[in-house]
Amino acid sequence: MALRKPEMVLIDVDGTLVDSVPDLAYCVDEMMKALGLPPHGEAKVREWVGNGVERLTRRALIGKLDGEPDEALFEKAYPIFLELYAENTCKRSRLYPGVREGLDYLEHEGYKLGCVTNKAERFTVPLLRELGVYDDFAIVISGDSLPRKKPDPMPLLHAAAHLGCLPEQALMLGDSVSDVKAARAAGFQIVCMSYGYNHGVDIREAEPDAVIDSMAELPELLGAATQDVA
Repeated sequence: MALRKPEMVLIDVDGTLVDSVPDLAYCVDEMMKALGLPPHGEAKVREWVGNGVERLTRRALIGKLDGEPDEALFEKAYPIFLELYAENTCKRSRLYPGVREGLDYLEHEGYKLGCVTNKAERFTVPLLRELGVYDDFAIVISGDSLPRKKPDPMPLLHAAAHLGCLPEQALMLGDSVSDVKAARAAGFQIVCMSYGYNHGVDIREAEPDAVIDSMAELPELLGAATQDVA
């Protein structure tokens, strides 16, 4: 399916712009040690990231993707994690290769840019600032900015309204099933990164409109997009 040329591009953070797993894994393992439990290591944590730090904490406590830990243990663990992550939001996290080139292209071509993530604002803003991309976006919507977050379409539709863009003129750039579901529900086109956090499942199974390996591929992808808007 050929993409329609959008007026606005909204971009996810974790797994799309930023590889944040090294910091998250450090915090998970330090939390586990503080609780007297064995650490998991980065490879395992990488499979659990993508639904916010509360969900990540719960997964770490049970050592798997689905299920719930003892609530008393969670209540003890979560503040430990939050304190650790506040101090380690961007000590090990890095932009993915191609991100800077992709953002420069989008800005040069005049696309309206927004950032939509499920990460809490207290972590999102410092991370984007530290990595030098916060000012690239006309709006940044975090996981706690609105009553609902992805996969609900609310954050995407809010950004579109803020930037004066119709949903059919908008594109979401993400990496997970949550991004695909949110985009579909909002009436956006959706392009996914092949390298992101989707719990070890190939994002192509979610059938986004396109999959790319680097944001440096955006000039070719959007350059070939059709001009007519449905």
